[in-house]
Amino acid sequence: MCGIVAYIGKQEAYPILINGLKRLEYRGYDSAGVALLNDKNELNVYKTKGKVSDLESFAKDKDISGHIGIAHTRWATHGEPNDINAHPHLSRSGNIALIHNGIIENYLTIKKELENRGYVFKSSTDTEVLVNLIEDVQITQKVDLFEATRIALNHVNGAYAIALIEKGHPDTLIAARKGSPMVIGLGDGEFFIASDATPIVGMTSQVVYIENEEVVKVKLGEDLKLKTIDDVEMTPYIQELQLNLESIEKGGFDHFMLKEIYEQPTTVRDTMRGRLHADLGTVTLGGIFDYEQKILNARNIIIVACGTSWHAALVGSYLIEVYAGIRVKVEYASEFRYREPVIYPDDVVIAISQSGETADTLAAIDIAKKKGATVLGICNVIGSSISRATDAGIYTHAGPEIGVASTKAFTAQVAVLTMMAIRLAELNGHLPKSKIMELIHELDLIPEKIQTTLERSAIVKDIAAEMKDCHNAIYLGRLQNFPVALEGALKLKEISYIHAEGYPAAEMKHGPIALIDKDMPVIFIATNKSTYEKVVSNVQEVKARHGKIISVVTEGDVLVKEMSDYVIEIPDTECTYAPLLATIPLQLLAYYIAVLRGCNVDQPRNLAKSVTVE
Repeated sequence: MCGIVAYIGKQEAYPILINGLKRLEYRGYDSAGVALLNDKNELNVYKTKGKVSDLESFAKDKDISGHIGIAHTRWATHGEPNDINAHPHLSRSGNIALIHNGIIENYLTIKKELENRGYVFKSSTDTEVLVNLIEDVQITQKVDLFEATRIALNHVNGAYAIALIEKGHPDTLIAARKGSPMVIGLGDGEFFIASDATPIVGMTSQVVYIENEEVVKVKLGEDLKLKTIDDVEMTPYIQELQLNLESIEKGGFDHFMLKEIYEQPTTVRDTMRGRLHADLGTVTLGGIFDYEQKILNARNIIIVACGTSWHAALVGSYLIEVYAGIRVKVEYASEFRYREPVIYPDDVVIAISQSGETADTLAAIDIAKKKGATVLGICNVIGSSISRATDAGIYTHAGPEIGVASTKAFTAQVAVLTMMAIRLAELNGHLPKSKIMELIHELDLIPEKIQTTLERSAIVKDIAAEMKDCHNAIYLGRLQNFPVALEGALKLKEISYIHAEGYPAAEMKHGPIALIDKDMPVIFIATNKSTYEKVVSNVQEVKARHGKIISVVTEGDVLVKEMSDYVIEIPDTECTYAPLLATIPLQLLAYYIAVLRGCNVDQPRNLAKSVTVE
C-alpha cells in the first residue's frame, strides 16, 4: 500500500528518488522519507509526516548528496502518521537503514525478545523491529547484510517488501519481498528498485520481478544475486518493461481520475481487440483457451475479488448465468480466506484484481490452489503476483490506472467477463447462434456508445452542483444494475467523503426507505428492460416521500424521466450491457462532486491504490 523507490549507480540518487516518490503518490500515503549514503560514508535520513513536497521542503538545506539511497511513502498501519513512525528506519547502531511495505504480524514477539537483549525502540512500527532483528542476526552470526536479511526473514510472519542500505557499503543494495510487490530495473551501470514499475519508467526497459520469499543483492559491477530465504540460489528472469511514460502522465486533464474516465472508449476497445470478432461472430480468449472445458465441466465456478473488482464480479456472475446457464458464486476474497471455504478439485476459481497484488485475493488464490482447484486470473498489470500465481488468465489491457478510485479497470473487467460469458454460451450451446451474433455485434459498439455517454458530461456537472452539499445518498438498481448501484455509491464515498449506499431497488422498502426525505438524493439506474415497470414503481415510492430523484435512463425514456428531478440519458443497448454505460455518468458524478467539495480526487484520504495488506 506504501511506495518504495531505491537507486544505486553513477547519478545523484536524491532527484531520482524524489521523482519516483511523486510517481507513487497515487498509491495513497501519509508520510515520506529518504535515506542517502554519501561519499563520506555518512548515512543521512530525512523523513516527515505529509506529502513528498513536505519532504522536499524539509531536506532543502540539508546534505542530499550520494549515489545510493532508498525512499518511501508510508500508509500508516502500526503507529499514527508522524515524523517518528515515517520510514526509513535505522538500526540501533545507525549503520543500517530500511524501508518496508507490508505488515510483520509477529513483530510484538520479536520486539519483546529484542528488548530483553537491551534494544530500545523509538517508533511504534513493526519496521523498526525488523531492521533491528536483521542487525542482531548480522552481529550474532557474523554474516553480511545479505545473509543477515535472508536468515532474519525466516523468523518473520506476514507480508513485506523491503530495501536496505548499510554504512561502509556504498556499492550494495539489499531487497526482499513476500506478498508485497517489488521490481528491479537494470540500467547501464545502475539499478533501480521500486514497489511497481511507475517510478522507473523512462530510466530502464529491462526489469526483474522478485518472487515471494526471495532476497536480492544488487552490487555495482556484479550480476544480481538472488536467493530464497531457504538459501536456494535463483536465476533472475529479465523481462522487457511494458509501460511508457505517456501512460502515467495526466495528458492535459486536471486529474488522473478524469483522464482515466475519458480513456474508457479506448481501454474497453483495447481489452476486446483480438478477442471479439464481430465479423466472424465469435470470441477468442487465448489466455484461458486450454481451460475452457474445465470451466464448462466445473462443479462450481467461484469468483473472488475485493472492492470495485467484486462489483465487476457480480456483473460477470449475472452474465455467465444468463448467457451460459452456469451457476457462479461471488465471494469477497477478504472473507473467503478465513471462513474455511468448501472447494473441490474440479472447481474453477477466478480471481479479479486491477493491480494483481491485492493481498486478500492472493491469499484466496493460495487456498484454492492448495485444495486442488483450477485458478484463473483477470488483472491489469503484466507480471503482477496474481498473473504469476494463477494457472492461466486474461489481461484487461486498461493500461496504468493511477487514480486511487478505480474507473477504467471496472469497465475493462466487465468487458472481459462479458466476453467470457459469450464464449461459454458459444461452447455449451445455451444460446442460439443468432443471439450470440447479436450480442457480439452489440458489444462491438459499446466503446462508441461510451464515447457518446461521455459527451453528455455537462448534464452530470450540473447535477453535481446540486448534490455537492448533501450528506447521504442512496443508489438503486435491479439485476445487473445492482452492482452498478454499489459501484456508484463506492465512488462517491471514496473521493467526496459523502456517505452513500447501494441497494437492489426492491430492497429499498425493506429498511432504506425510512431514510428518504426532501434532502436525500436517490440515484436510480433505470435501464433494465425486463424490470422497467418495477423500477418505475420504486421511483414512485421515493417521489411520494419527496426524495430528490436522479435517474440514469435509456435515451427516449418517458415514464422515469417525467418523475425525476434530474435525468442522465445513455445510449440504448442490450440490457445486459447496461453496466458498461451506466457506470460512466456515476463515475463523472462522483468526480465533479469531489472537485466542487475541494477534495483530493486522485489521492483520497485513508485510501491506497493497491491494498497489499489485510
